[in-house]
Amino acid sequence: MSENSHDGDSTPVTDPAPAPAPRAWVAPLISTLVSLPMGLVALFIGGLSPMACDSCNGAAANGFHDSWTIAWTVLWIGLIVALIVLIAAWATPHQLRYAARRVGLALTAPATVMVAFVAFMALVDWP
Repeated sequence: MSENSHDGDSTPVTDPAPAPAPRAWVAPLISTLVSLPMGLVALFIGGLSPMACDSCNGAAANGFHDSWTIAWTVLWIGLIVALIVLIAAWATPHQLRYAARRVGLALTAPATVMVAFVAFMALVDWP
C-alpha cells in the first residue's frame, strides 16, 4: 500500500474536484455574436465583388477572375478555420483551469475572420 492512499483515519484521500467556471459561456457567446455576423458580411462582400469587373474584358477580366478564385478559396478556408476555433471555444471544459484557453480561442475566432477577409481583399487583382 502506498503511504498517500489514506490519511491516517482509514479514510481514503481523494483528489479535490476541479473548480467549475461560473461564467464559462460568456466568452464563447460574445465570440459567436461577433464572429458569425462578421463572417456573413465577409461572404456577402466577397460574393458581390465579381461585379467590380463587370465592364472588364480581355486580360483584365482573366486576371481578375483568376485572382478572385484564389482569394475566394482563401476566404472560405479562413472562415472554416474560424468556425472550428469557435467550436473549440464552446467545447473547452467549463473549469477554471481552462479559462485562459477558452478566452484565447474566443478571441481567435473573430481575429481569424478579419485576417481571412483582409487576405481576400489583398489577393484580388482589382480593376
